[in-house]
Amino acid sequence: MFKKSLTTLALSLVLSVYAQSSMAAPVKNIVLVHGAFVDGSGWDPVARILNKAGYKVSIVQEPQTSLADDVAATRRVLALQSGKSLLVGHSYAGMIISDAGNAPSVAGLVYIAAFQPEQGESLLSLAKKYPPAAQSITETPDHFLYIKPENFHADFAADFAADLPVKETNLLAQSQVMTAVAAFAAPAGVPAWKTKPSWAVVATQDRAINPELERFMAKRAHSTVTELKGNHAIYASQPEKIAAVIEKAAESLSQ
Repeated sequence: MFKKSLTTLALSLVLSVYAQSSMAAPVKNIVLVHGAFVDGSGWDPVARILNKAGYKVSIVQEPQTSLADDVAATRRVLALQSGKSLLVGHSYAGMIISDAGNAPSVAGLVYIAAFQPEQGESLLSLAKKYPPAAQSITETPDHFLYIKPENFHADFAADFAADLPVKETNLLAQSQVMTAVAAFAAPAGVPAWKTKPSWAVVATQDRAINPELERFMAKRAHSTVTELKGNHAIYASQPEKIAAVIEKAAESLSQ
């Protein structure tokens, strides 16, 4: 009986130590997902900072043909990671990571001036709650969307704290990735933020997503919120501050 008790105690201690070590395993994979109208290259400044800090960074290049296609593209990248990942999304990518984040390998989510939908909500239905200042999105005859090039800098990339150079935003305007209307109209499934920790950056001068909507969604999701003075492309114009938020989230998940 005594030996059996010792064996049981020893097993309990081993399992306890194993559980604690597993929980403390550091989150070193960062998966970045871009928003509508651009590609993943805009994440380059943030990725460089995170790589230098020792993180393994992957950038999803989603097709923007449908929300389901974009979620699938993100899950494909997540499947390549070894260990837990922190999933980061900008703008429309908030819709993507809310779904893809349900993957067991995802430890947490970071929303950068992004949509954080509840089940059944679409990007379009959320935008109607608090309309954005920008009204420059135009639809093509075959139902894809783009930002009018002459409005791109003001509505997407102008940042009162640190403007992106006009030369750079002109290139973004000329190389836009058109997004299917269907992607913006698709209803969200059960969002991962309901069961996983999340962080949110509110861009206080955002013209593409109303900052009040960003605050509303972050509060509803019980996200840890950071407010930064800047416009929609804050991840590109203030990469140091965005990388700091991401690093803090990863460190929190590793404790």
